Amino acid sequence: MTAKFLQALRRGPLVCDGAMGTQLYERGIYINRNFDLVNLERPDLVRQIHLDYILAGAQIIETNTFGANIIKLRKHGAEEDCDKIVRAGVKLAKEAAQDRCFVAGAVGPTGLIPAILSDAEIGEIRDSFRRQVETLAEGGVDLIILETFQLLSELRLALEAAKITGIPVIAQAAFDSDRLTSDGASPAKATQLLKDCGADVVGANCVEGPRGIHDVVVEMLGRGVPVSAQPNAGYPRKIDERLIYMSSPDYFAVYARRFFKAGVSIVGGCCGTGPRHIHEILAAARMMGGGRTESATPIAVSAPEAPERGLPVVPTAEKTRLSKKVRKIFEERVRPGLRPEITPENFVVSVEVNPPKGLSPARALRGAAMLKEAVIDVINSADGPRASVRMSNTALATLVQNQIGLEVITHVCCRDRNLLGLQSDLLAAHVLGLHNLVIITGDPPKMGDYPHATAVYDLDSIGLLRVANGLNHGLDPAGKGLKEVTRFFLACGAEPAAKDYDRELRRLEEKKKAGAELIMTQPVYDPELLRRFLHDIKFLDLPVLVGLLPLASARNAEFLHNEVPGMSVPEPIRKRIASVPQGPEARRVGIKICQEALMEVVHDVVGAYIMPPFSRYESAIKVMEPLGYSLPPTALAWP
Repeated sequence: MTAKFLQALRRGPLVCDGAMGTQLYERGIYINRNFDLVNLERPDLVRQIHLDYILAGAQIIETNTFGANIIKLRKHGAEEDCDKIVRAGVKLAKEAAQDRCFVAGAVGPTGLIPAILSDAEIGEIRDSFRRQVETLAEGGVDLIILETFQLLSELRLALEAAKITGIPVIAQAAFDSDRLTSDGASPAKATQLLKDCGADVVGANCVEGPRGIHDVVVEMLGRGVPVSAQPNAGYPRKIDERLIYMSSPDYFAVYARRFFKAGVSIVGGCCGTGPRHIHEILAAARMMGGGRTESATPIAVSAPEAPERGLPVVPTAEKTRLSKKVRKIFEERVRPGLRPEITPENFVVSVEVNPPKGLSPARALRGAAMLKEAVIDVINSADGPRASVRMSNTALATLVQNQIGLEVITHVCCRDRNLLGLQSDLLAAHVLGLHNLVIITGDPPKMGDYPHATAVYDLDSIGLLRVANGLNHGLDPAGKGLKEVTRFFLACGAEPAAKDYDRELRRLEEKKKAGAELIMTQPVYDPELLRRFLHDIKFLDLPVLVGLLPLASARNAEFLHNEVPGMSVPEPIRKRIASVPQGPEARRVGIKICQEALMEVVHDVVGAYIMPPFSRYESAIKVMEPLGYSLPPTALAWP
């Protein structure tokens, strides 16, 4: 598991557990007791806390050994039980984990100040840390986490001892409200020192709440080593003789997203946090592209068939009309690198037609009919885009396919339904004939009409791709055989302008492994950036629909650039559309910009995915005019 931890760290953000001491206190162990001794006195309680964190989504749990060193235990007359306490702490954590998550051996400070000690006393600190980390390593921890060290001088002694074990080490310092350690080191200075001493991850924990820790770890980022953050739930208050921490799980969720967006690799909680806080961090990790999906969705699919059932898998080209055309174009034109004249016959076009916010789908149906007349291949129907309340896209997609006769790519979003609901909706979609799916994680509720709505995020897009791919192989998420296979054609999203570009490529690779057969990009306005992206994903050998969004105005461009996750409108493009009057002239320029981006890569993609703003479906057709598409007569009466 040690090697797996470093691999997992490279793949994406990880979620650590929360406080142990606070949980013990809340469950009846009063603060005058030694919390490490609880490993021997109440092992059932410690084990249950570990389990609660695992069920909440923690991918890393820490042993209850924070103060299990000889110097600290001596104050409680328990130094003779030191090794026994540490071994018990590891055993309880591993019993709870059962290889579902990583076990970190927790090591805290001794409470002594090296700067005022003799060499012999410093030697005792070294020996204390060495004994603790060696016992943790012998017990089988996957990594060691050094935490809440206010003195870098002492943290360095602990790090030197931990590195001897050969196990990955996370080294976390505690900073005050001035963003300094007690011996005056800034976050940047602490990062450099800990990195030079061999820490695999550096970070900050305790003392401050999420906001303070956020300010600290932002200064630690970009210095050549992964960063972790484990804030307190704010400062505690004493209420009716109990210590209460005031930062709610919802508040933690806000900052968890900020941590992950900034590039923090590991986020967990410290004093005052519990399983609910960790669950919110997990939701943020999934929303930002990380979080645990394997344990939540134990898909037993890797072969091209479900061997125990003997059920044949439907080939991609036979799933839908869309999948047949995509595969034909990819194999005959894109993969060989041929450059014939591009026409509607060798190019796929999808246009986004979203469900209404009210009860009438009439406008969307008229738009779909016009697009069909313009020989558009397929429409996309989003699932609560930007967390807005709309009619179910399954309902609209069914109406379009049944009444208009045009295929639909139905978006399936992980935000609103748990694992049970998502499975039910997938099965229903298949029965209704909605076999083209694009799987997305989904925008958080705080972006939409009801910011206090609960986000579920049982799965992220990779996890849900595994579920749908499992159904295509005749298996449910538990690996049980079904009597039939589904024929879903599975698409996934991609952000060519992602801030963490390397991570985006890694996740695309994971999406292909999970079952993705088509990539649909976010809108891109920079041809050079788009060419780089297509070059860098060539190894995936997957067809691509390039995303295009014809800008409607300068205001529209600024909104997309600043408010929509994954979108980037370069400054020259924003200045270009701002230089013309609003209205028809701005829309004409927006269409021209899309045409230019499309023609730069037209031979390297199987088609385009067009997102016309404000339901101006005629603008999508105009984008495609250079390839032989034209407005049908019905467009003259639109809308």
